[in-house]
Amino acid sequence: MEGRGPVSLQLVQMPIFDVYIDGYGREVVVDSRTGEIVEIRPPRRVTRPQPLEVPERDSRIYDFSDPRDIERYRREREVELGRREPPPVSEEFRDDFNGPPDIYPEAPIAREEPSYGIERDTVRRAPLDDPSGEQIGENPNESTNNEFAAVPEPNSQEGSDSILEPGPLQTLPGGSGITVPMARGASEEVAKFQVLLDRAGASPGVIDGQIGDNVNKAIEAYEEITGQKLKTYDKKWIEEQLEATGGPAFVEYTITVQDAAGPYVASIPEDYGEKAQLDHLGFTSVSEALAERFHMDENYLKALNPGANFNRPGTIIRVVNPGTPVKTEVKRLVADKSRKQLLAYDADDRLVAVYPATIGSADTPSPTGIHAVSRVALDPNYTYNPKVNFKQGNNDKILTLPPGPNGPVGSVWIALDKPTYGVHGTPEPSKIGKTSSHGCVRLTNWDAQELANLVKPGVTVEFVD
Repeated sequence: MEGRGPVSLQLVQMPIFDVYIDGYGREVVVDSRTGEIVEIRPPRRVTRPQPLEVPERDSRIYDFSDPRDIERYRREREVELGRREPPPVSEEFRDDFNGPPDIYPEAPIAREEPSYGIERDTVRRAPLDDPSGEQIGENPNESTNNEFAAVPEPNSQEGSDSILEPGPLQTLPGGSGITVPMARGASEEVAKFQVLLDRAGASPGVIDGQIGDNVNKAIEAYEEITGQKLKTYDKKWIEEQLEATGGPAFVEYTITVQDAAGPYVASIPEDYGEKAQLDHLGFTSVSEALAERFHMDENYLKALNPGANFNRPGTIIRVVNPGTPVKTEVKRLVADKSRKQLLAYDADDRLVAVYPATIGSADTPSPTGIHAVSRVALDPNYTYNPKVNFKQGNNDKILTLPPGPNGPVGSVWIALDKPTYGVHGTPEPSKIGKTSSHGCVRLTNWDAQELANLVKPGVTVEFVD
């Protein structure tokens, strides 16, 4: 370069490092030229995604809301009845060990495994306290001041028959010995044989697609009424019986202008004084009215038709097809308190109809012995007399409540020859057989309406424990 002297350049050599992993998982950085350790880095913690754990299904129980369990139940029942060969046992899982059970002793606790002061083989079990602080089985809403039995007080009923609620374990009838859990949701397979029961006169109460006490007792009554067992496990047989007794279990229904128009009540007050001020204790919604017409639980009707606008005429919905009412004249009735059923017999003493029923309570028991029907009233008024009946709220005067399906006695009153007692309907059909009454025999409105057409004054009603 002109005008300048020579330029000297100084090159800097970049260090070269080697990285090693020692026995503790640490990264050791070493200068490759000098061999000196430059840095020791702690081991990296790598979080690996854990596989999704799917809980094992308990093969000893069945969930009737799950189609897989329904099919498994049917297959296993067919094996029990000799209609199907049992599945072969895979050689991979065959267990031919026949030695004594204690040939391999249990391994001792590892030295590094803490025992937390609990002995190895100690298992302690104790019942959980009721979160409400009340004794299980007690009804906190039942009044002890009611000296006379009469019609139900809606406030005294408790519990719910919602199709989403789990329930206790149930044993299916028919001698199968299989324990199944109450369905957490509704099953159309169960609803189908509920429809069969309803058509045969063995009422299951509300049709809701769930196994329960009302259904189990109706299955037993079905055999006595029809002379054949209800094959709940045989899908083909169920379909054949449905076709023979009225067609499919489910049909389409188009909501009409009359359905949407009502009239409907905005709400039903709990207080009898407020009820007495209304013109009619009618339905509060289209869905409630249609559920009662088709013998269904209202929640189940809504679950079958998600998103349906029940208030719009022309809406097509799915409903169950319960069939026609029983026509045989009834000569005597038996109110079975322990089984919570009302049984109807004809002139030849054959069982022609069975209804789930709420019959009295410990505080307000139903009558004893044999009584008789004195009169039948459809869509009746209800006279509330606190001096004769129970006392509701602060109402201490005689009141006349208007008629309607949501009245205290529903849409039917079948009076007995014992004053203030009778067989009647209910504003809450899903609670039949599950709660207590004020001494009367309470049925669903549709069952009470059917029975009202089968009895007349003079028909005996025997109360048995």
